[in-house]
Amino acid sequence: MWRRPAWQVLRQFVRHESDTVNSLVLERSMNRVQLLGRVGQDPIMRQVEGKNPVTIFSLATNEMWRTGDSEVSQGGDISQKTTWHRISVFRPGLRDVTYQYVRKGSRIFVEGKIDYGEYTDKNNVRRQATTIIADNVIFLSDGSVREKV
Repeated sequence: MWRRPAWQVLRQFVRHESDTVNSLVLERSMNRVQLLGRVGQDPIMRQVEGKNPVTIFSLATNEMWRTGDSEVSQGGDISQKTTWHRISVFRPGLRDVTYQYVRKGSRIFVEGKIDYGEYTDKNNVRRQATTIIADNVIFLSDGSVREKV
């Protein structure tokens, strides 16, 4: 199953102190996100002049926990926190399929990377934005396979 032992794979992400101080050392890093949730709105496709189109939608993920004295007992209230994520799909084939088949309420799995950026709104105020750049979208619910009318 593994092509290389795990220690060899992880070794490429670690910088050792034995590396010479004066030489240029290229370190590997990782920016990876996996989300499983429900779509909050039908996707929209945007295209800025001179740039490739992008499909954008929101995805809700939920975190649930039980409040009370004991995790084992069934007593206590269940609390839930919903986090909303902005998903952007730039890859041409994936962008088009996502735009066509994803619907509000669809349950999907998204893999990608997190991106932090800035933009200027219509009132000329600089804002910060966090978005997930999707590399892969997996459709999990039957409701997600309806063609857009």
